[in-house]
Amino acid sequence: MRDARFDVVGIGNAIVDIIGHCDEAFLVKIAATKGSMRLVDAGEIKKIYASMGPAVEISGGSVANTIAGVASFGGRAAFIGTVANDEFGKIFTHDIRSIGVTFNVPPIPDAAPTSRSLILVTPDGERTMHTFLGISTSLGETQLDLELIRDSAILYLEGYLFDEPEAKRSFRAALQTAKDAGREVALSLSDGFCVDRHRAEFLDLIRSGVDILFANEHEVKSLYQTESFELAAESASDDAKLAVLTRSGKGSIILSEGRSITISPEPVSDVVDTTGAGDLYAAGFLFGYVKGMGLEISGRLASLAASEIISHIGARPTIPLGEFARQRGVIS
Repeated sequence: MRDARFDVVGIGNAIVDIIGHCDEAFLVKIAATKGSMRLVDAGEIKKIYASMGPAVEISGGSVANTIAGVASFGGRAAFIGTVANDEFGKIFTHDIRSIGVTFNVPPIPDAAPTSRSLILVTPDGERTMHTFLGISTSLGETQLDLELIRDSAILYLEGYLFDEPEAKRSFRAALQTAKDAGREVALSLSDGFCVDRHRAEFLDLIRSGVDILFANEHEVKSLYQTESFELAAESASDDAKLAVLTRSGKGSIILSEGRSITISPEPVSDVVDTTGAGDLYAAGFLFGYVKGMGLEISGRLASLAASEIISHIGARPTIPLGEFARQRGVIS
């Protein structure tokens, strides 16, 4: 990994998050399943936006958040995703570059709008998302920077992006480029409903070259169609070199070549917003892993990053995570 110019390059949706608070009655009013992510069209997202309360606009996107976290730890990070030449596209581009992430994909003119996600946060910190994918799903092989992929120790793929045929082809092309260059490939399953839509294709992708699989308990059980977390975890361990599985308050488990490492959750006094917890968990793990810190330290960094992100609004760190980890004694 030492000969790589970048530690991690991510491919995913370039999204601007619009985050607001609501009560559970509002979720019932708009027929939303608490804790879920639902894809909506331009008309529906406009309708929900008009009826929700005050909101904050913050650049997001699952893998983009992870890449931002890697950069916050001090890693060399890059991102590939598509934006339009509009206001939200400019917001996303400015935000991700300002934190030191390499993002060189030019905006696409005269196209669908830049993607955005309405994130409704209930008093318990749980987030319910309504996402308008816009231009993100048009990511094609022409937008792939193959040299950048070859120059990155780890390629990180976002399951959310798997909804369109063109994006699927891009995923497979990127994966093959990384494998041919001797790089490792990581995949986030992203969401249980996403797994339901693409179960067979996800399994094929994982078995054909994914080294590191990230999933939460619901996602991995959905992937293997079992109610038993233990059985799902065993299957994931068989299919991927590394399975990194989160279990909310129960912490997480890292499975590798017959080993099982349990990582305790980092205590948080006040959970404000769980948006991005899994994304930043992945950031901490990938940073530790690519720097050769070992699985246990990587897991502790992951848990620490997740704890920081749920202590405030938004899915981007508010403090340098590398410094935070040193203050907590996780790294020197």
